[in-house]
Amino acid sequence: MNPLFAAAGITVTGPLMSGKILESTLAGSWFDANPKVLHRQIAEWVEHAGTGSSKSGRKTIALIQPHAGYAYSGSTAAYGAKAVMNGKYKRVIILGPAHRVYLENRICIPSDADGMGSPLGTLAFDREALEKLRSLPFLAASDKILAQEHSVQIQLPFLQYALGNAFKLVPVVVGQLDDTHASEAAAALKKITDDSTLIVVSSDFTHYGRNFDYLPFHANIEANLKKLDLGAFDKIKTKDPLEFAAYLRKTGATICGEGPIRILLNMLPGNADVELLHYTTSSAESRDFSHCVSYVSGAVRGQWEETPPENGAEDFLSSQEKKTLLSMARRSIEYVFEHRKAPRSDLFKAEATDNMKKTAGCFVTLNLGNDLRGCIGEIEPVRPLYQAVTARAVDSAFRDPRFPQLSPAELEHVTIEISALTPSKPVKSYQDIVIGKHGMTITKEGRSAVFLPQVAPEQGWDLATTLTYLSRKAGLAPDAWKSPDAEFTVFEAVVFREENSRK
Repeated sequence: MNPLFAAAGITVTGPLMSGKILESTLAGSWFDANPKVLHRQIAEWVEHAGTGSSKSGRKTIALIQPHAGYAYSGSTAAYGAKAVMNGKYKRVIILGPAHRVYLENRICIPSDADGMGSPLGTLAFDREALEKLRSLPFLAASDKILAQEHSVQIQLPFLQYALGNAFKLVPVVVGQLDDTHASEAAAALKKITDDSTLIVVSSDFTHYGRNFDYLPFHANIEANLKKLDLGAFDKIKTKDPLEFAAYLRKTGATICGEGPIRILLNMLPGNADVELLHYTTSSAESRDFSHCVSYVSGAVRGQWEETPPENGAEDFLSSQEKKTLLSMARRSIEYVFEHRKAPRSDLFKAEATDNMKKTAGCFVTLNLGNDLRGCIGEIEPVRPLYQAVTARAVDSAFRDPRFPQLSPAELEHVTIEISALTPSKPVKSYQDIVIGKHGMTITKEGRSAVFLPQVAPEQGWDLATTLTYLSRKAGLAPDAWKSPDAEFTVFEAVVFREENSRK
């Protein structure tokens, strides 16, 4: 039991707020309005819930939770609450699908309200975090939309039971998003996500029956529903939003929180693991499957990636965009093996998002285990990033003069790394170069060389050692960097790589 609640008298007040509070519109219908009764019900459900198979030391960083009335989905939601019980979270971001308004390629946050209440107290909105989201061009702000949306509100009592009322809330109502907008929303949310943040995705799973206009099967409904729902969850476990979306298109599965789920999948770090905690349907007890809704509780264990410092390179690419660019690089090399020529520059145009079409320089690096196998790039931004990536992937595989051409057998074991670059700028002196932040070039006597930002940290070099090796790479004397006529430029990079080499 959370120490917030004492047997003698439950404390349900939250932070003292003098501003506008959005009161619960669900109390008395979707869940009990009496705080003691509601607390007791949640406590009983949590007591009987399992804990999953969390690996030791792996923190829960996100939940997928149902949003039906507690009489139907409360026992399932309890599994998620148990997974974060007494967790140290300062911020909770709730992503709930829009049910009452049509928000095509829009997401909505509160406008003027300072917090939201439930029978278990009030929660303050994280105004600082919400302000950072306002730069999104497709953002709407409406207290009315938020107050009417049950998918967000329904999550509060379980969170308050598990975590107390001290955390700050970022409620987001998610409209009908295409892949690009889901990716861009994820990129914005990642900027307010750190190791003290919990993401809660609010979603029921398949809605089956004539009233939902979804009757893909008429026999063995319970077994077929479970196969359908767990198939969808298996796609979530891949952490690939495109695979999940493709499964929904193929099956027609009526998962109402698919937009929030795709946003989450775009946000997830490479170290994350997704686990199914509990699955059931609204008809599990009645056995009448002519009309039913499926409920899932799932947990994501791992660690959020650190947000780059404000003076670092802005990470303008979502997790999914990085995966797509890496896939483009690999497929470009495969194209050469198959067709004996380089792919045309716009081969992957249909897959490129707006971010991937931004003009930017890049380097593509191929590694075999710990050994470099090829690295070629372009520092100056002259073409769309996705085109630079595909061209330089081919160059790294077949035109790096330091190595023989890559073979098909080697490609199976190569790990691809991409460095998307900011424009280079000259610096007055090598003393202006910051190891770990800056990539750098040296130019002297018509010779030049470049190091990416990650080279020095990976080798454990200080600035002097780095510049010595850079001078040698340019074919200059080891101490040429000390010469008054040596010129330097610096740039920064967003660096990402395939998680594992192909075996």
